[in-house]
Amino acid sequence: MTDVTEKFVWSGEIPVPARLIQYIDEGVRQSLPPGTVCHGISQSGGSYWAQTAKIDATGSEGQETAFFIKVHQFEHGKNMASSEFEAMKTLYNVMPEMVVEPVAWGAYVEEPDTYFFVCRFYDLMLGDSNRGDTDKKSNKIPDVSVFPALVAELHKRGESKTREFGFPLTTYGGRLGTVFDAEEKTQGPDEELTRLREGIMTKVIPRLLRPLETEGRTLTARLVHGDLWDGNASVDVNTGRPVIFDPTTLYAHNEYEMAPWWLPRHKMTGAYISEYIKHFQVSEPAEDFKDRGALYGLRFDLHSSSLYPRFLMFRETAMETMRNLLMKYLHGYEGYRLEKGISTSEKIVSPSD
Repeated sequence: MTDVTEKFVWSGEIPVPARLIQYIDEGVRQSLPPGTVCHGISQSGGSYWAQTAKIDATGSEGQETAFFIKVHQFEHGKNMASSEFEAMKTLYNVMPEMVVEPVAWGAYVEEPDTYFFVCRFYDLMLGDSNRGDTDKKSNKIPDVSVFPALVAELHKRGESKTREFGFPLTTYGGRLGTVFDAEEKTQGPDEELTRLREGIMTKVIPRLLRPLETEGRTLTARLVHGDLWDGNASVDVNTGRPVIFDPTTLYAHNEYEMAPWWLPRHKMTGAYISEYIKHFQVSEPAEDFKDRGALYGLRFDLHSSSLYPRFLMFRETAMETMRNLLMKYLHGYEGYRLEKGISTSEKIVSPSD
């Protein structure tokens, strides 16, 4: 995220009272591992939507331990706390060596309509100054020599047992149509954007996704983090190992995971993509790989635009991507079918992500 957007968002007030992380609620205490003794709580980290803090504690054998807590409010907050816990638990069960360990979610006892998510606390490395990461909020990103291989391993292990795409709970990633709606609600209607949206939905998406499951090909649904940009990945100070957190987990086309890496504003970019595909083969048709990445990245530009009223950079970037894709795939899947000589009787099962 650019400095401009960071200042724009952080100048606003978090919609959860700060007093909720000035003490440790009994509901939180009861959710921690048996034998845990809490010693204090202090603000730590940051979130646009929740209050976040570190709980200092010792474990059942007297060892120092700590927990990270996010506090939300009301029904929406309850859903966010519970879904983050389930998403993190699903990821952790598949790849514990890279995923922050979830501990619990629950409700405050001393405050109505207040909910929390708790995980283990990890000291994260700060960004290297020679990379320009001088902001104290900026964590060091995992090294390209190790991180893409670990992400590929997550995808290999995380094959959907049901073969279904999606996730049983709302994890707030949002389908593309929903993200279009949210962006318009924030920035207002735009005639060209409406036309481009129609073209993306009716021409580009069928053209780029249907070939993944035609001509004898089958796409496997795999577990993905879902929002794996540099703000949601770092390095554990104590172990030197990459850790990931804040997911919008789902079972999807594994290439969807790399969507933020295609966006030049992020720190994990082309080199991470190049390294990843050494460990996980590009889906066929391979010639569509870059354009699938552009399509998947569109969701992240639109989502960013939906967060920042009157800041139109992300909308303009998304519209440029849409123009380019629609110009290239104006004839949609029908054009591909005719080019490849595919019979109209061939069964098409499009991926749902």
